[in-house]
Amino acid sequence: MKTRYFFTTLARIADLENHPFEVQPLPMADWATGDYVVGKVLEAKGSLAKVELANGRMANQVEGDLVVGAFGVRKATLEAVGDWQSIQPDLVMHNLTLAGLFGRLTSASYLLPQLPTLTYMGHVIRQGQKVTMQDFVPDIPLLPYTRPTILIIGTSMSAGKTTTARVIIHLLTQLNLKVIGAKLTGAGRYRDILAMLDAGADRVFDFVDVGLPSSICPPEAFRPALQKLLSMIEREAPDVVVAEAGASPHEPYNGSVAMEALTQQAKFTVLCASDPYAVVGVSQSFGITPDLVTGIATSTTAGMELVERLTDIPALNLAESACHGRLLSLLKTKVVPGGATV
Repeated sequence: MKTRYFFTTLARIADLENHPFEVQPLPMADWATGDYVVGKVLEAKGSLAKVELANGRMANQVEGDLVVGAFGVRKATLEAVGDWQSIQPDLVMHNLTLAGLFGRLTSASYLLPQLPTLTYMGHVIRQGQKVTMQDFVPDIPLLPYTRPTILIIGTSMSAGKTTTARVIIHLLTQLNLKVIGAKLTGAGRYRDILAMLDAGADRVFDFVDVGLPSSICPPEAFRPALQKLLSMIEREAPDVVVAEAGASPHEPYNGSVAMEALTQQAKFTVLCASDPYAVVGVSQSFGITPDLVTGIATSTTAGMELVERLTDIPALNLAESACHGRLLSLLKTKVVPGGATV
């Protein structure tokens, strides 16, 4: 009987779905971040009994299904914390993002439904060698990054960054600009950059394209990966790049490294805030003054008024289309080449 695998989002850069491989257990001493591995579903219940496939579609899964993902690390302030280094000799692990980021769950929000539990079946093997995400990163020349960039950062995860990126991309594409959407840091889910594509971006990129299951790694390892990612974007010659840094700059996803790398090209910075007082905290701790505040903190007129009173920074509720005209005016002033019109 033919073995059926679910190929997750983290396998979207690989050829595993179309070319044969073997599955072989390796000793833990040989494990590393970004290794492609196979897990068998032990338990999958409730609303998270799903897996995000390589095309971004969510598929239901049941006990006994085989899932191809990659070892990684997640440290989400509002959801799940875990890593592959915490997997014990019982070989039990979890799909920490539903996108195939495999590790042992070590902490979870009481609001988070049960994550799928799997057992490690082995590594993906070809010609006697383990297969990793890095094996599928193209070898391209590194280029200076010169593209005007709208940088979207947050005070926390789930603060409204992806929604903001979607609105901005939609407005820019109405100006007949070539727009690239990018997620520079975070944990590998395809849905965020697919939302950018749905909003009209010509192409989308994220850290998975340079072989990272999440952007949690030492800064000295993240910087060259980010440089390659920015080179991929530069090659596309976009008019404007809308770049999201997942989570917040204070979290261990290297958001601060991404901000530093874009110092010269970030023409417009949007801070998505979970509450008005967090705007003050992030601005002061990183010494930045964003051009705009949006997100959950601006969901009501009271929130917008408080943000503006505390910071003197414009605040908009981008869930309201009535605010889009003002946003577009701000973008034309600071970002759009030549103040393009429709």
